[in-house]
Amino acid sequence: MDMGFDIAALHDSYAAGADPSAVVDEAYARLAAADDPGIFITLVDRERARSAARALPAFDAHKYPLWGVPFAVKDNIDVAGLPTTAACPEFAYTPGKSAPVVVRLLAAGAILIGKTNLDQFAAGLVGVRTPYPVPRNAIDPTIVPGGSSSGSAVAVARAIVSFSLGTDTAGSGRIPAALNNIVGLKPSRGVLSAIGVVPACRSLDCVSVFATTTGDAWAVANVAAGYDADDPYSRHLSLGAMTRPPVVRLGVPNKAGRIFDSAVAEAAFDGALAAFPDFGAAPVAVDLAPFFAAAQRLYEGAWVAERYAAIRAFIEAKPGALFPVTRTIIEGSRRLSAADAFDDQYRLAGLAKTCAAVWQEIDVLVVPSMPDVCTLEQVAADPLVPNRRLGTYTNFVNLLDLCAISVPGPFRSDGRAAGVTLIAPAGRDGLLAALAAEIHAAAGVPVGATGRPLPARRREAELPAPAADAVVPLAVVGAHMSGMALNREISDRGGVFLRAEKTAPAYRLYALNGGPPERPGLVRVRDGGAAIAVEVWALPPAALGELMTGVPAPLAIGTVALADGTSVKGFVCEAAGAEGARDITAYGGWRKYVASRN
Repeated sequence: MDMGFDIAALHDSYAAGADPSAVVDEAYARLAAADDPGIFITLVDRERARSAARALPAFDAHKYPLWGVPFAVKDNIDVAGLPTTAACPEFAYTPGKSAPVVVRLLAAGAILIGKTNLDQFAAGLVGVRTPYPVPRNAIDPTIVPGGSSSGSAVAVARAIVSFSLGTDTAGSGRIPAALNNIVGLKPSRGVLSAIGVVPACRSLDCVSVFATTTGDAWAVANVAAGYDADDPYSRHLSLGAMTRPPVVRLGVPNKAGRIFDSAVAEAAFDGALAAFPDFGAAPVAVDLAPFFAAAQRLYEGAWVAERYAAIRAFIEAKPGALFPVTRTIIEGSRRLSAADAFDDQYRLAGLAKTCAAVWQEIDVLVVPSMPDVCTLEQVAADPLVPNRRLGTYTNFVNLLDLCAISVPGPFRSDGRAAGVTLIAPAGRDGLLAALAAEIHAAAGVPVGATGRPLPARRREAELPAPAADAVVPLAVVGAHMSGMALNREISDRGGVFLRAEKTAPAYRLYALNGGPPERPGLVRVRDGGAAIAVEVWALPPAALGELMTGVPAPLAIGTVALADGTSVKGFVCEAAGAEGARDITAYGGWRKYVASRN
């Protein structure tokens, strides 16, 4: 079957009458052709998978958004009736029910192919800390596949499955993606339930998604997401909408934060940045020192003890069952005390405050996914340092409650995969996904290890903005617009950009007296009005009410008529407030007026 395994391609074929059983057969044929016994720890019996395909209801991509889509699950996530090993045979158990995230995917029509290999107990970024055969990197078999979600990434890169689940505590959902030329989506903590997941660090763990395109990763994450009352770390937090505003302020590491292990790796990062689309603002150099300091807490501080706590009964009963380097790392936490744990929490809280200030200046942080690749030879010679180096730009993310996505960039000069990771505060997953889709398209690289070109983006297949009854559209006209000083008052309250728009031709725009800061006033007039550029954002009702309490006179939140004939809530100005103010209607919007003054 000569076809892509992206969701849109599969659904096109199903709409034309294709049999999902044939897709199952193709998945197993591709696995056989890969000749890599390290990808899966447990395979679903082929006939059982074909039976699941035959048992699907009538094809309906809207009701079943993953209908007939083959997938894999990292073997530290429970699937009813299949053993969960966490890559430790003596730990294995067979759960009676599946993890909630798996239940959601199966209910959406996805077909499970098997459970994938990993660094034992998800303790590693190299992907070789397993008693099973090591999965081979899909792009270059001389380098590590990346971990801990090694098998999940390789299965997707080789198009054996359309997507897979991984987990991410310190970068396990991003490093393997970068090394295998695919997308790795690490959602905000608590958006996807972690019940039914063998914990690494329970307070930090995230279920992650691997896919060949950002759109597929996004669709899967939205199916899998949902509040879980049984998960103490689950949060009522939305992934948002896969949209971006006209202006996005990108932050990049300053000179001191550019940590690379080779000139090839550094050139690849520069090349990726050069290929970026125009996001409307010049990049801002960011000091990553506090982020790196936070990252040190993960393996040099008390969070190592959380890994010990996760499997304490097992490791104390059967210490010899662990992979040697895994045992060394986890047992090292025994030297830590409860006082050390509190000291580290205090230290992290201070660093988090420092790091939070960065988001006043930028919307998204762009970093290399890793300082360099790591060869199998290097990690055999030193199991610890190369692994630690891989996490340079990933270890701090969950500690600081950030979301992230690793996306392919142009290949390195040595032919190996490269790319970048986009990072933002929790709740801005949709913004990252929108940027990642554009960056991936601009990179000009094939899909995973298949040689196939990246399929055209299917915007109509992407999930829409939050449900209309859950948010209130708000037209912003001044410094609350994207890239401007007060936009954080919108984004920090869970605001999601919907679209750039113009008002109906019934308004005048003024630069109000007073300040700084200088403020615009949008006044509706009976005659002589014009269409003024605005941005429409969506806010939860409670957040809008909170925002309104800080709106100073003569400004107010009123109703704004838009050029498309609809009306939304928005920033307006009392007519009296515009008396004596400068009329700037001719500029067509606040952004052009500010640009003229600068």
